[in-house]
Amino acid sequence: MNHNVIVTLVVAGIAYGTPLLIAGLGELLTERSGVLNLGIEGMMLVGAATAFWVSKVVGGPAWFALLVAAAAAMASGAAMALVFAVVCITFRANQVVTGLALAIFGGSIGLSSYLASSGKLTKAAGPHQIRALNVLGLKGLPIVGPILFHEDVVVYASWALVVLVALYLYTTRLGLHLRAVGEQPQAADSMGISVTLYRYTHTVVGGAFAGAAGAYYSLALTPSWSNGLTAGAGWIALGLVIFAFWRPGLLMAGAYLFGIVTSLGFTLQARGVTLPPELFAALPYVMTVIVLVLTSSILSGRRLGSPAALAQFYEREEH
Repeated sequence: MNHNVIVTLVVAGIAYGTPLLIAGLGELLTERSGVLNLGIEGMMLVGAATAFWVSKVVGGPAWFALLVAAAAAMASGAAMALVFAVVCITFRANQVVTGLALAIFGGSIGLSSYLASSGKLTKAAGPHQIRALNVLGLKGLPIVGPILFHEDVVVYASWALVVLVALYLYTTRLGLHLRAVGEQPQAADSMGISVTLYRYTHTVVGGAFAGAAGAYYSLALTPSWSNGLTAGAGWIALGLVIFAFWRPGLLMAGAYLFGIVTSLGFTLQARGVTLPPELFAALPYVMTVIVLVLTSSILSGRRLGSPAALAQFYEREEH
């Protein structure tokens, strides 16, 4: 495999891995607070539909329309996560069941399809697209040029988010409090930390990240709309959080690995390699299952990053 093929795979892997990374970071923050939200896929689809619809109706320059569309997608994801938080944190409904219901509600037969139908998105071409930049005019450099200096603004923002989330978790007092809430909510509460506030805040932030990840599909990867546009990426993002042992740096590596696997079929077909397309389409999901099985085996008997209070209810004791 020559350098051109490798560079093409890496560039495509970054593109397809970016929404997985953004959604995964949101779920990582949510789970660090002790909340398990399985509704990422639904929030991503609603975010994608919302972003595409808003980009069509908002006037002005392309950058403004794309910015408003992304903000609307984040708001839609945050709103769905807020509903999930009210049901699960305040009313203490089962998080797994509620998350699955949220995924179905926002999925290809739910709210995202309704938005697409109402906005007549299915046969519409995207008026705007997030395009790659030529940073400092260095995109022509061999190997590193296309990888480091010819990405779009969302990719660069996702790299910054990885650093910020890592710094937040491990170097700030708020991050310490968040980890305490996810590990020992009773102890955190006794120290005056509001468990409910931390769980609400990080669940809603996680939803906003999922909405932004969905917007990347309809505004950058495929500037169009089709039902089920994200094709199960939300479930892969969930698996990546476990694969990464709830650590932002490992999550980034895993997202790009899955991005490369996802883009492998397109890259090889463009170079004349003819294999069944169903094989390439199934690879990311087969890999997800394998990774989860291996990770579960590693985690059995010991805990490598999993929050101790994940998916557990917390009810403050009154004295």
